[in-house]
Parts: sequence; structure tokens; C-alpha cells
Amino acid sequence: MPNFPIIDAHVHIYDPAAVPFSWMKSVPAIDRAHVIADFDRARGDVVVDAFVFVEVAADPGEHLREARFVSRLADHDPRLGALVVHAPLEKGARVEEDLEAFAGLTRVKGVRRLIQGEADPGFCLEPEFAEGIERLKTFGFSFDICVKSFGLAYGLELARRHPGVAFILDHIGKPDIRRGLMEPWRGQIRALAALPNVTVKLSGVITETHPDRRALADFRPYVLEVIDAFGFDRVMFGGDWPVSELTHRYGQWVAALDAILADASQADLRKLYRESAQRAYRL
Repeated sequence: MPNFPIIDAHVHIYDPAAVPFSWMKSVPAIDRAHVIADFDRARGDVVVDAFVFVEVAADPGEHLREARFVSRLADHDPRLGALVVHAPLEKGARVEEDLEAFAGLTRVKGVRRLIQGEADPGFCLEPEFAEGIERLKTFGFSFDICVKSFGLAYGLELARRHPGVAFILDHIGKPDIRRGLMEPWRGQIRALAALPNVTVKLSGVITETHPDRRALADFRPYVLEVIDAFGFDRVMFGGDWPVSELTHRYGQWVAALDAILADASQADLRKLYRESAQRAYRL
């Protein structure tokens, strides 16, 4: 366990009584309020002195309500240092109205529009979506790319087409660890790392392993590949709580990284657990 407080770059806070999330009906294990007090219990002995909220796919049209709900929480807990909110970027230039509303909220630093759930992940390369992405520059918002491995090529192309936007790849691009596949994920990670406007979250990794194994030996190569490609300067820790609770406890992920990175220097660990997130989300 790090001997200093960490920053978690990927935490979900929500309350279905305040904002509807219909998709959770199919995942009853997490279909209840998960608020900051719950996070504090779940993290156990891991000291977290700042964290980043990431949107939770609220029902269509509810994204502003979600952002306002979490922004009010941030007003009362300074550890909630940044918000990554949903914005319907496919609206093109019309999304500016949403972005203006976000600009008036506490600590909104970035936007995420989920790509992973789309039947055609290529929708993020359509002209209207591209116009929406370009509008982020006006407000200084970053964009979190969340794709499954088969859609990573589209995330890569998105980052290439918009060099003036800061991109953050969630969950290391969700490689197919379950089947032990490294390609084409590895090549795409290397291509993303070659783009100076991209950073990556070391998060959601155990979730992608085989449910009968969850073995460190299975995901270790993927963790090391990401760090080798991006360097500690552009890799940040993310817990992905409470989605993580479906497969493992919070401390288990930290312990796994402890084992994988046993030879890393204190300076590099501070980059992973603190400094990369501070830069990416302007904390």
C-alpha cells in the first residue's frame, strides 16, 4: 500500500432516488445509492485525499441533474476535486448550451460520452460528434474515452483528429484479458501513447479478467504494457468504485498494483497515484 495519500481518478457517486439510472435494474448488486460515506467504508485502509467523479450513464436527458447533484456534494467535501460529466456531444454545436451549464458548476473538468455501449462505436467519428468534441476546447474540458477493446481503434482515431483536446483513456481500453489477447490492443495502446494529448487510467482491469480466475498473472502483462508505453507521467490510478465491487474489493486492486510495481521508485509511484491525475484533471 502506498505510504502516502492517493488520488483516485475514477469514482462513481450516485443515488437512484435523486437521478434515475435504468440500466442498473439489470445489475441489482449496485442498484442502490453509493455516496461518499459508502466509498470511505469501501476503501478501507487505503488513504484517499482526493478523487474524481465520473458520470454513471444517467437516463437520457438527466445528465444536467446528475452533474448538479454531484456538484452539490463537492461543495461539502473538498476531496471531490473534479467532475467528469456526461454531455451528448452528438448534438454538435448545440451541445454548447450543455457545456455552458457545466462551466457554471463546481469542479467540472471534463466530459465523457460513453462509446462502449454503442452498436457502432464509429459514431464518435461522425461530423456532429466531431463538432461537439471541438466545442470542449472553448471550456477547457477534457474528454474521457470509454471503449471496449474492439472499439479502441475508434478512440485512437478520435484522439488523432482532435489534437487540441486532452483525452483520457478509461480502463486501459478494456483489453480482452479473459481470453489473453494482446493484439491489436497492444499496438493501439502504443499508437495512443505516441499522441501527446492522451493519458490513461489504470482502472477497471480486474473486471476484464476471467470470472473463474481473477489471477494477477493474467493481467500483470497488460498493466506493465501500459506503463511501458505511456510512462508513469501519463498513467493514473483509478479504483472504478463501486463497479469494482462486482469483482473485487478496493484494497485488492491496490494490493495487486503493489505486487506488480514492487520495483518502482517512490517518485514513479507518486506520479501514478497522485501527480498524473493532478495534471490531467487540473486538481
